[in-house]
Amino acid sequence: MITKICRRSIFLFFCFVAINSIYAQDWPQYLGPNGNSSSSQKGILRSWPEKGPEVLWTVNVGIGYGGPVVKDGKVYLLDRDDKVGDKMRCFDLSSGKELWNFGYDAPGSVMFPGSRSVPTLDGNRIYSCGPYGNLYCIDINTHKPVWNKNVWTDFGGGQIPRWAITQCPLVYGDLLILASQAPQAGVVAYEKLTGKVRWTTPSLGPVGYVSPAIVKISRDSHVVMITASSGGSYGESGSGGKVVGINPLTGKILWEYTNWQCSIPVPSAVDAGEGRVLITGGYQAGAAMIKVEKKADGSYVVTELYKNADFGAHTQPPVLYNGYFYTQYTTNERKDGMVCMSMDGQIKWKTGRSPLFDKGGSILADGLLLSTDGSNKLYLIEPDPSAFKPIASAALLVVASGTDTRFGTQNWAPLALADGKLLIRDQSRLMCVKVAK
Repeated sequence: MITKICRRSIFLFFCFVAINSIYAQDWPQYLGPNGNSSSSQKGILRSWPEKGPEVLWTVNVGIGYGGPVVKDGKVYLLDRDDKVGDKMRCFDLSSGKELWNFGYDAPGSVMFPGSRSVPTLDGNRIYSCGPYGNLYCIDINTHKPVWNKNVWTDFGGGQIPRWAITQCPLVYGDLLILASQAPQAGVVAYEKLTGKVRWTTPSLGPVGYVSPAIVKISRDSHVVMITASSGGSYGESGSGGKVVGINPLTGKILWEYTNWQCSIPVPSAVDAGEGRVLITGGYQAGAAMIKVEKKADGSYVVTELYKNADFGAHTQPPVLYNGYFYTQYTTNERKDGMVCMSMDGQIKWKTGRSPLFDKGGSILADGLLLSTDGSNKLYLIEPDPSAFKPIASAALLVVASGTDTRFGTQNWAPLALADGKLLIRDQSRLMCVKVAK
């Protein structure tokens, strides 16, 4: 029999492991471990030195918008040189030393050039999709590709979309799911170990820049995909856009919502709980909250709860905290800055231009928001529906040489947080910042 002392020792050991795993939680995919821009990191510093939090290291990267992921003390970033192609790079989280890289030819350039997407880590493999549709599975131990496909040309894609392919791969069980948006496939699921196509949906409409997301509907997981509308120009609403829920194991389309129009959709769907799904877009699109319910016969009914043109998101989805959404809603047409909205669609406040938040990234950790402003500042914010409450800020990011600043400084990459370290990518550097004790 196990003695009381042994049982107590085992209990304390597992408590120690649990506590440390929470502290050092990895950031393995786009929007973090739970896909909702949130971290279980504790001990976030509540005050910063005058010059800002300590920058532990920086490394040079190419221009672009793709963010990093982190696992087991290593940082991974899909970097890009438009004259050559894409390059998966691996760095040591503690020092920034580059440990290895793997590149492949994929030359070409579009407006807003450079990298686009965030990779996904799963087991000993990392999955990434470049702006020309090159999907690679790379072994992180051998640093060699296991398999590769092209999500665009493999399904009849011709001329590359205006702002290239922007897909962050999604692992679901033994599947890897992405939106091809090519003529012969809307969303595609591959066997993650082999690259074999398991299922595809029909084409879902015009090309957008949204990655699929997982949302819980009646305890079931649905892949939710937002598609572009047609007929608009540079973000005008147009017509024909929709949101679909897909069975992640079979690719069957379970439900549709068609009262959504955004010709350039980028943010993925947000699981708002209790079958609610928040959809956001830039330009004139705003936000729509829908509720999806499963009926007794197994079919689904979709109800629009509300739409609000005064709350939206241009590049990254809103963050949900204590029943309120926080987003950056600055587009060509409006400069609302950071905006807070209640679950029922009421705007609580917006910063406007003072300060202006323009397509930056945000992470919720320890009851605080760590947010870049899309330009040069990192903010520490107390999320509160009563008012915008900044605690600290520091100008840490820079403008890359050659950046077309007519569209801002374009520091729009998603952030990553692991082991008390915040990873920020601007248009010339990847930096590691100490944000926790």
